[in-house]
Parts: sequence; C-alpha cells; structure tokens
Amino acid sequence: MAMSMTGYGSSVLYIEDASITVEIRTVNHRFLDIAIKMPSFLLFLEEKIKKIIQYQFKRGRIEVIIEIAGSSLAQKKVEMDWELLDEYMEKINAAKERYSLSGELPVTILTSLPNILTVQEGNQKDAFKDAILASVEKACEQAVAMRRKEGEYLFQDLMKRVSTIEDIVILLQTRRTLVIEEYRKRIKERVEDQLEGHTLIDPARIHQEIVLLAEKGDITEEVTRLISHIEHFRASIQMNDAIGRKLDFITQEMHREVNTIGSKSTDAKLSEWTISLKGEIEKIKEQVQNIE
Repeated sequence: MAMSMTGYGSSVLYIEDASITVEIRTVNHRFLDIAIKMPSFLLFLEEKIKKIIQYQFKRGRIEVIIEIAGSSLAQKKVEMDWELLDEYMEKINAAKERYSLSGELPVTILTSLPNILTVQEGNQKDAFKDAILASVEKACEQAVAMRRKEGEYLFQDLMKRVSTIEDIVILLQTRRTLVIEEYRKRIKERVEDQLEGHTLIDPARIHQEIVLLAEKGDITEEVTRLISHIEHFRASIQMNDAIGRKLDFITQEMHREVNTIGSKSTDAKLSEWTISLKGEIEKIKEQVQNIE
C-alpha cells in the first residue's frame, strides 16, 4: 500500500530528574537521507540509531533530533589528566635544574598545556542508552503511522485519477474506428482531387498510399500500451514496498504514450480527451513524488 514520505513523531521520556526528547521529521527525498542532531556525548549511539531508521524507512529525508535536559547526564564537567600533568611537571623541573632556572610557575600555565583539561558532557550515558534507543523507536512508529495515514489519502486520490484516465481511454477506443475511417475517407478525397484527370495513375498504388497514411494516424498500439500501464500502476500501488520510484517510472511511460496519441490525432474530440489525459497524468506525477 502506498506510504507518504511526510511524517512526524516524538517521544518524551523522564528518568529521575532527566527528560529525553526525541523528534523525527520526514520529508520527500529521492533516496534515504538521515540527519541526526544530538549532544556530542551520545555520538556513540549514532550507528544504532541509523539502523533503527533504516529498518523503518526506505526513502525520504529523516531528521532525528535528541535533546536531554535536567540531569547530570547533560551537565558539563571538567576533567584533569593527572598522569599527563605529572609528566609535564617532571619535564619542567628537569629543565629548571638543567638550565639553572628559577621562579614559580603560574597556575594559568595549566590552561596552556595541551590535553591537560577536557570538558565532559556527563558520565551516565550507558545508563540511558537503552532508554534513548527505545524513544527513537517510539518516535519512528509515530512517524510511520502518520506516513501510512497520509499514504491512504494519496492512494484514494491516485486510484480515482487512474479510473478517470481509464474512462477517457475507453472513449478513445470507441472513437478510434470512426476516426480511422474518417481519416481514410479524407485522404482518399484529397488524393482524388489531386489526381483528377490523370488516368495513368495506378489505382492500387493510390490505395496503398491511403493505407500507409491512415496507419500513421492509427493510435491502436498507444492505447493498448496505455491500458497496460494503467494495469501495472494499479498492481504496483498495492504492493507493500517502496514503490514511489516505480510509480514515477510508470507515470512517465503513460505520459509518453499520451504525447504520441496527441501528435497523431487529427480529430478535435481526440485532441480534447488527450489534453484531459495529460492533465490527470501530471497530477498523478506530482502526487507520486510524495510516495515512499
């Protein structure tokens, strides 16, 4: 069944004094494009989150936003690398003795020594790991439910438009024979007018030329292929898979056949119906861009 690529889901989880908010927004995209925004201390979860997204979605741009507040998990702490500082001090004192240097080192030197001080954004990430992943899954489920609901509206609209196209194609079929006969008659009259008084022209050759010209205006093959595309579209939209790109391809093929019909048509009614067909197919093409 068709599924829209537009959706939204969210989940808020409270643990002690912490709140974990996960939001997922999905929009149209040709492929699966995942963008994750979260605190840097949670980057170790990025691959697991991507796997959850890849399992739930096949196409679309998926934006994941994770925010954590109200807990030491989100608080920044300064950490000192004491072992490295000991090595610095040992080397500094050795240099003072070696070169007979005097004086006390200012405390501010600590900020200039590389890798001595680092800022950590909390130290309880492992305790919240499962909760965060569960929140991502819950937000995904909500987004999928919304995409499925939107997909149902798309499905109904597309099926209605395909039925309209089919009705017009039936009209084309019923008028096709009459148009071919009128076309042949018109060609014959023109040929006879041009050849009036020329008795040496072979009548069989005239008939052959009329048949060839009439065949150029025959839309039988295009109508047959168009009916095939309609059946293929109906079958494909029922599939439980990512079908958007497939439907887009079928729609392009439908548009190609209708263009050919339009170029062959010399009948006013056929031209009118062809314009209607193009309008419906263009609307289908727009809607198909929203399907996963």
